[in-house]
Amino acid sequence: MVPDSNGTVNPEPASAARPPRVRTWKAALYWLRDLTLSVTIAMAVILFLYQPVKVEGTSMMPALVDQERIFINKFVYRFGISDIDRGDMVVFWFPGDPTKSYIKRVIGLPGDVVEVDRGEVFVNRKPLEEKYVPPEYRDRSSMPERIVPRNEFFVLGDHRSSSNDSRAWGMVPREYIYGKAVFVYWPLGRMGVLR
Repeated sequence: MVPDSNGTVNPEPASAARPPRVRTWKAALYWLRDLTLSVTIAMAVILFLYQPVKVEGTSMMPALVDQERIFINKFVYRFGISDIDRGDMVVFWFPGDPTKSYIKRVIGLPGDVVEVDRGEVFVNRKPLEEKYVPPEYRDRSSMPERIVPRNEFFVLGDHRSSSNDSRAWGMVPREYIYGKAVFVYWPLGRMGVLR
């Protein structure tokens, strides 16, 4: 009941007392529209921009550890936003079995001469500074000079003594590389940007 200007009480209109069912249906439609839009955007981000992946194995320790969850950027290389650079951690289809994905660090670019002498990496006959490889993760293996072909890359794991990489099976074709590792999101204690 609402008093009028004379102080008398008039009953409220029925529409004010109880909202009509039409409003409930409109709210549900708006909610469904927003949910559909959110799911579509999330799928687009996962398909074209960032994809969550799980690290399996120890070949990239200490930067990445077994069972860690990371995001990879699929957009940066696909659309030419950035070139693949030496030092990038890339995710690619394994050339020996393209049903499997590997993650390694780019060491040699197309046209580079790469050599490993008792564990020390040389690129274009100059020693490569590798702060990301602690002494305890180095090995003493050697590999003669190899020239990286056009549109291919030479990759190594950071944990050299436990990595299956270009020293064993050769180069990675450019078209096999589909992402750059950019961010650790799990476990929370290791969350952060990858370098």
